[in-house]
Amino acid sequence: MNNKPRLELRAAALAALLESDTARKCAAIAAMQADMPLDTQANYPVAAGIPGRPEKPELVSPGKVGRRAMNTVAGRAVLIHALAHIEMNAINLAADILWRFPGLPQQFYLDWLRVLQEEAYHFQLLEAHLLTLGFAYGDFPAHNSLWEMAEKTTDDLLARLALVPRTLEARGLDATPAVRAKLAQAGDLAGAEILGIILRDEIGHVAIGNYWYKSLCAQSGLDVVTTYAALALRYEAPVLRGPFNLEARRAAGFDEAELQALQRVDL
Repeated sequence: MNNKPRLELRAAALAALLESDTARKCAAIAAMQADMPLDTQANYPVAAGIPGRPEKPELVSPGKVGRRAMNTVAGRAVLIHALAHIEMNAINLAADILWRFPGLPQQFYLDWLRVLQEEAYHFQLLEAHLLTLGFAYGDFPAHNSLWEMAEKTTDDLLARLALVPRTLEARGLDATPAVRAKLAQAGDLAGAEILGIILRDEIGHVAIGNYWYKSLCAQSGLDVVTTYAALALRYEAPVLRGPFNLEARRAAGFDEAELQALQRVDL
């Protein structure tokens, strides 16, 4: 009989975040369960080495990431690698929000556990597909823009919710259909199918971000649209440009006032 105490859920998320080996990170995430002990009030000290990441890929500025020509295997591999790196960042972001912010309802942590496990699944799908193209994760340089926003918002949960799931990850709702179509047109039907899975799940992830952002705004009597604009300005979030996937954004919980504000900025 195994009497070893079960790891607390948020502590498990922190341990997964600190893991640098991608296979062990994904395995640790897969082992996490919704019925694990959960201490919503625990204040864990910030550990050195957040986030854990492998030696490769080399992190460079966005302009130095390789070209993604669809007419060659290598070009498609650069694209798949970039998408895999986005998903690895998304893993770290979900693990970070799960452990870092105490005092939220139990459902908050269970929601982000779902996101964390689905992001790990997406990474593994892309990593496996990359191998079929003759390359591996780490073979190409990548940029770190997603995680940089996480670092800016370590002490501000409302900003984290506004500017990561609702801004940076929501951009994927706009961009993914076109990328999926290009992969299919190039004959990479397996890659296109993976992007279909990712788009489906990411609508749910952005919806979770929207739900908790709006819940916190409501608790504090804050207007959703004007508060978002103020946070985007304060933390220097990228200005979003269209075209926007309005159908997916509506499905992810953006209301008409938010979509109108988004399109006014794009003028």
